[in-house]
Amino acid sequence: MDMITTPNDNQQLKVLQKVLGAATDEASQAMSVWTGGKISLTLDCIREIPLEEVTQEFDLGMDLLTMVVLTIEGEIGGTMILTFDEENGRRLAATLFKQEVSIDPEWSELERSALNETGNILGCAYFNAIARLVDCEFVPSPPTFLQDYGVCVLEQALMQQAQETMDVLICQTTFLQGSEKLNWNILFVPDPKMRATLNAAT
Repeated sequence: MDMITTPNDNQQLKVLQKVLGAATDEASQAMSVWTGGKISLTLDCIREIPLEEVTQEFDLGMDLLTMVVLTIEGEIGGTMILTFDEENGRRLAATLFKQEVSIDPEWSELERSALNETGNILGCAYFNAIARLVDCEFVPSPPTFLQDYGVCVLEQALMQQAQETMDVLICQTTFLQGSEKLNWNILFVPDPKMRATLNAAT
């Protein structure tokens, strides 16, 4: 697990690493089961950065991405964004259903279902781990399959934080196949109340 990168070496973020690292570990175990031991996750970084710098710091590129988005519904919330490029998203769907990688420009319902279920498994494992650690109950939304520009989805996820603070907390997770880093990512963006709950629990 990489060290947290933050300009002020914020001690609070170091403590949050323990909570979110545990959530990542649980999600990694769930992903390993789902993919037959092929895929794992690692917590890449936790960053607190000014809102206007977010899209520059997290370079999602200008290409169209395939994404699965989940949100925690209720008073305490957050957003999880699972991102793939076209090739990696198709490869995952084909692997899960033991089929050849599709070259059809339109995603089939089976492919969409495969990625949505992946997001659902990851999100539930991640959110359940956090819920146990902070002694709260979270209700994640059904996963939503999107094809959009990553920067647009990230900006939407940050809208609530933008209303309450100038700095935002983003946790980035990376996928690994063995030691190979895959072009998949999870961005977890807790809202201000979720962040306060995490801080209080730690």
